Amino acid sequence: MAGVSFSRFLSAEQQAGRVDAQLRTLLETVARATVAIGAQVARGALAGVLGEAGSQNVQGEAQKKLDVIANEVFLQADEWGGSLAGMASEEMEEVYPVAGAVRGGYLLLFDPLDGSSNIDVNVSVGTIFSVLKYAGGAPPREVDFLQPGREQRAAGYAIYGPSTMLVLTLGNGVQGFTLARDTGEFVLTHPNIAVPTTTREFAINASNERFWEAPVQRYVRDLRAGKTGPRGEDFNMRWVASMVADVHRILMRGGIFLYPMDEKCRTRGGKLRLLYEANPMSMLIEQAGGAASTGREPILDVRPRRLHQRIAVVLGSRDEVQTVLRYHQEG
Repeated sequence: MAGVSFSRFLSAEQQAGRVDAQLRTLLETVARATVAIGAQVARGALAGVLGEAGSQNVQGEAQKKLDVIANEVFLQADEWGGSLAGMASEEMEEVYPVAGAVRGGYLLLFDPLDGSSNIDVNVSVGTIFSVLKYAGGAPPREVDFLQPGREQRAAGYAIYGPSTMLVLTLGNGVQGFTLARDTGEFVLTHPNIAVPTTTREFAINASNERFWEAPVQRYVRDLRAGKTGPRGEDFNMRWVASMVADVHRILMRGGIFLYPMDEKCRTRGGKLRLLYEANPMSMLIEQAGGAASTGREPILDVRPRRLHQRIAVVLGSRDEVQTVLRYHQEG
């Protein structure tokens, strides 16, 4: 199906019974929202959207102007589509019930602009989203969003780089679409993405090494030892500080991404957000043949307790994730 439009791809999925009309409409709306966000990102300083917004999100982090703009784009684009009962965003403290008397059967969670610390230096950023089923008729509450990652009906991200791409899973593989800027339409360019089972690349924020748990310190030390070390081969380290960019590289050519538990984030449960980042990215990685873990259990099996819960993340090429788990088991 390479070369077909995003809409035609979803139409075929609907005919095959893997997508219903509401989910198709929702995903088409999400795609349009990412096009709008990508256009704002591309204009950058020309549109006056760089720099701080002068506000903080629910996690107490300083918001960039584009964080606020991207969040508003998602809310406005998806509120009136008829597919949603409610939304939750990394940038908002509480659940956002959709307006109107008629509510759809889905819930949308999103990180509107992942990696926003890179905006002002023109490095790739992205949008991450997750779709859950909702059966209730009343306005959704926080508890309705607290579903394990394996309950996701769809997950994906958009990456705003040299080209804008939308990467999606519906639970039957991973597909990559590239934005045709002349038509404003996403086109299937990377069908059935598969992560190589082995790798010699790893992504981790090495500045936190002194805070890592002993198994992670030992694991990274062994990687850095190269051919003369216990692993017997050289590894390269990559770190973009944008989860979308790091995971996209892994989907394209393999690798492992770690944001492990450390002493700085232990009281919060980890660094990355379970519902907005870890779950959707883990679903994509698993559907592409990789693995995703906290270091102790599969991320997609974790039952969320809070809307903004944080978690440790290890994901990527399956064999290397299993190696990290072995280091944790050995202590």
